[in-house]
Amino acid sequence: MTVLSVENLTTAFRRSGAWTPVVNDVSFSIAAGETVAIVGESGSGKSVTAMSIMRLLPEHTSRVTGKITLGGTDVLSLPEKAMQDIRGNEIAMIFQEPMTSLNPVLSVGRQIAESIIRHRGVSKAEARTETIRLLERVRIPAATSRFDEYPHQLSGGMLQRVMIAMALACRPKLLIADEPTTALDVTVQAEILQLIKTLQDEENMAVLFITHDMGVVAEIADRTVVMFRSRALETGATEQIFAEPANIYTKALLSAVPRLGSMEGRDHPATFPLTNTDSGEVVPEREIAQTIDASKRPILEVRNLVTRFDIKSGLLGRVSGRVHAVENVSFDLHQGETLSLVGESGCGKSTTGRSVLRLIEPVSGSIHINGEDIRALDQAKLLKQRQRMQMIFQDPFSSLNPRMRVGDAIMEPMITHGLASKSQARDKVADLMERVGLQADMARRFPHEFSGGQRQRISIARALTLNPGLIVADEAVSALDVSIKAQVVNLMMELQEQLKVAYLFISHDMAVVERISHRVAVMYLGEIVEIGTRAQIFGNPQHAYTRRLLSAVPIADPSRRHLRRAAPGGEIGSAVRPLGYQPPAAHYAEPAPGHLVKIA
Repeated sequence: MTVLSVENLTTAFRRSGAWTPVVNDVSFSIAAGETVAIVGESGSGKSVTAMSIMRLLPEHTSRVTGKITLGGTDVLSLPEKAMQDIRGNEIAMIFQEPMTSLNPVLSVGRQIAESIIRHRGVSKAEARTETIRLLERVRIPAATSRFDEYPHQLSGGMLQRVMIAMALACRPKLLIADEPTTALDVTVQAEILQLIKTLQDEENMAVLFITHDMGVVAEIADRTVVMFRSRALETGATEQIFAEPANIYTKALLSAVPRLGSMEGRDHPATFPLTNTDSGEVVPEREIAQTIDASKRPILEVRNLVTRFDIKSGLLGRVSGRVHAVENVSFDLHQGETLSLVGESGCGKSTTGRSVLRLIEPVSGSIHINGEDIRALDQAKLLKQRQRMQMIFQDPFSSLNPRMRVGDAIMEPMITHGLASKSQARDKVADLMERVGLQADMARRFPHEFSGGQRQRISIARALTLNPGLIVADEAVSALDVSIKAQVVNLMMELQEQLKVAYLFISHDMAVVERISHRVAVMYLGEIVEIGTRAQIFGNPQHAYTRRLLSAVPIADPSRRHLRRAAPGGEIGSAVRPLGYQPPAAHYAEPAPGHLVKIA
């Protein structure tokens, strides 16, 4: 039975008095119990398609035409009051960012209960009981106490489960999931995908899944719609689209998918193969055979690094406990080498990177860059040392000044450190812009005038202005579309080959880590539990947590969808410790030279 039918959907936005189409003549249908995925890059029209179905677009600046039929009802012909009854009751939606979708001043339980009271007309007590049952159903532990917690008190994975519970509160016929797992760690992502599938089977619910992750598509979708520049280019069974893509863009999308295991048997990192979306020309992958001289002193030496944060409570703000964010971490990084730090959110990856650059002050341990003790430097000397170490942040938009032209943002470090005059800095900016694949005249634009991938290229250009020997890349490609991600990773590897820069690459994307890394360190609750070469970690993982991370990576192959992967294994533990807690000394086994594994 067809639950949703979309015919010739066209959505336009009014800009400067003219109507600009952002979704053009899109058609598809979804049956009960079926999952249809809409895939494509940012700006292709995926999310606008979902918002058009829900009729959530502003009436005065948007125009939706075509036909949207939900269970025999023409959605576009309904008055707004009738749509309010349909939203949450017959159609529910999970948004990409739960923190911005939930009200920060209301408890998560109250927000779910509101929907139940609105659509079912039950009492507050009955709504509370039903809400707790829903929270338990989405496997949130201690659901009764979590009812009264606020969004900021829950992790990203927990918040996404709350959004699923809210969406399922009234047993909708259709669930629209808009990028529900994009920013989640692989283990949490695996749990969320399995949860949606289980609940779908129980309710015989239709699911419209919007994503740019082709691994997720292969794992959950029965049929797939490929969108590009507002149009649906290709529609068909997921297995057929993966096996025999008919459109050049679909081939390009699939060629850019990072596949776990693709680097097996290779000694060096390699770029992603890419397909030109216009000509179909294939740029083959290329090994980056960087020579790393392990006999020389490492560019970065970290020994027994400890970073903790105080937890204050009570009216007087007394310290009641501590977060042991980084605990006794040690590693080396050589010139021209990439060491990846991997693990779930909360494991201490980003804190380690920021501690290395002294953006966060460690409690103890030593950090040497080019033989100089970073922790012993005063602020003036630290500013001088920062010429040699830079950082690329996860969100380039928030790390760029929205009121500053990007050329000025790239020039600023050179001017601040007195390394160039304004005219020399402008010349350097033009060279860097072209080196990262942008045009020199783009320097006069503001950050909002660029796409996400272009902004990340600008951040890379800014990090290169001072010719650093070390760059800390903190989740630098995690939120990018698959093809843009491949382009940015290729760019970073080519720049490393040319400039001999060392990367501390922080990520939870295991497939990207496998392709870019020379060595990998796996972190759990602030500690490195396993470290070794890429081949050792991916080919012969020894620690149970490393195996759990690898088993949770979605495989971009629909034929392997029904193969049971290892259970993700629940929530990550807590790094919060009582005052005076002293962690036990860590002991490591060495199953192979350079391969260290923590033993209990």
